Amino acid sequence: MPMYQPSTRRETDMKLFSQVLDLETAVKDGILGGGCGVISTGFASEKLDLKIMIEELESIDVPTVFICPISLEPMQDPVTLCTGQTYERANILKWFSLGHYTCPTTMQELWDDSVTPNKTLQQLIYSWFSQKYLAMKKRSEDVQGRVREILENLKKVKGQARVQALKELRQVVQANGTAKKTVVENGGVGLLSSLLGLFTTHAVGSEVIGVLVNLKLDLNSKSDLLQPAKISLMVDILNEGSIETKINCTRLIGMLMEGNDFASENVASLSLLVGLLRLVKDKKRPNGVLAGLSLLKTICSHESVRNSFVNVGAVPQLVELMPGLNNECLELVLYILELLSSTPEGRLALKDCPKTIPNVVKLLMKASENCTQLALSILWAICKFAPEECASLAVDAGLAAKLLLVIQSGYSPVLKQRSAELLKLCSLNYTATIFISKCKLTTTIQ
Repeated sequence: MPMYQPSTRRETDMKLFSQVLDLETAVKDGILGGGCGVISTGFASEKLDLKIMIEELESIDVPTVFICPISLEPMQDPVTLCTGQTYERANILKWFSLGHYTCPTTMQELWDDSVTPNKTLQQLIYSWFSQKYLAMKKRSEDVQGRVREILENLKKVKGQARVQALKELRQVVQANGTAKKTVVENGGVGLLSSLLGLFTTHAVGSEVIGVLVNLKLDLNSKSDLLQPAKISLMVDILNEGSIETKINCTRLIGMLMEGNDFASENVASLSLLVGLLRLVKDKKRPNGVLAGLSLLKTICSHESVRNSFVNVGAVPQLVELMPGLNNECLELVLYILELLSSTPEGRLALKDCPKTIPNVVKLLMKASENCTQLALSILWAICKFAPEECASLAVDAGLAAKLLLVIQSGYSPVLKQRSAELLKLCSLNYTATIFISKCKLTTTIQ
């Protein structure tokens, strides 16, 4: 059970709270962040549920005096102990049920284990949340109205005025969850989709895509957006747009392909594959690298696309990319390379790339267990494909010692078995003495 540590701010809040005479004074003086004078409590006390308000306002900063020191959550039913400390009723009763008869904050022994409802604080909490909640609702209503206005405006305007309207819509949607829902409920997805086509300018297309990528799309909307002319425009913008636009295009195409087994084959043009490779090579933009690799993983899960990806020079570019990647991106690269190694063309490309074996061997036991498993699978594929050439290169890169470490590790039995098989494959071209000397193994490991 988390424990709240008293701070200077809490002490200050408690001093301020002790001076509060009534609700109006507290809010009017700005003690609790009201900042707008007297609040209306009549409507709120009748209509609003405190639990719902707390849930919907979870992202805002709450005054420390409203926080239960045990759960670190806003209190709904505050009670005060004989020590003067206040807690959420359910939390302090649970504390007592565990056999503790001390004050959790001060650790003083209690001379009286009764709890007293703190009605003043409860009213203060309720009124503060009511004020914030009603203000939030008012802002949401304003946002909904503005979104509807923009959608109506988009049906009429063209040229630069359309671009400006779309830009405002994108900004509103990115900043407000209510706006997203309003766009969907008012036919905005269909309207935005209708703006994409062969003759759409990149300025309009980029803004439309920037809105759509933030929305929840149903199956009909996805099917509409998967039309060849619309996909062709997205791919063109992916290749020529700003980095933000490229990431948005990548994410939108990924959204359209989710749960659609046929989309990968229809969408995966050479232009798209080349554009994604350009995106993932820009290590200065980690969001772009992750988005691009995620989409490539989805595309390459379809066997018919893999040879096309190999043919555009993907293998050496991905191998070069590995050093310096974080574990999440590294796992995606290895996953893609493992998929490509399932084809003869992919294995040949991996074998012909001089950095494949050294870069992949370095990853064994270095990143996650999943990365080690994928790396072993790739090394097995190319060593099996060209054992005389690749096995010796792997041994020279230190593979044997790494495999022995995997075998002695706490990894899964399947992983250990694959390591043993690969170790045996690498030793076939050597006598036992030469193999041991090449591996530079100690007597104990021998």
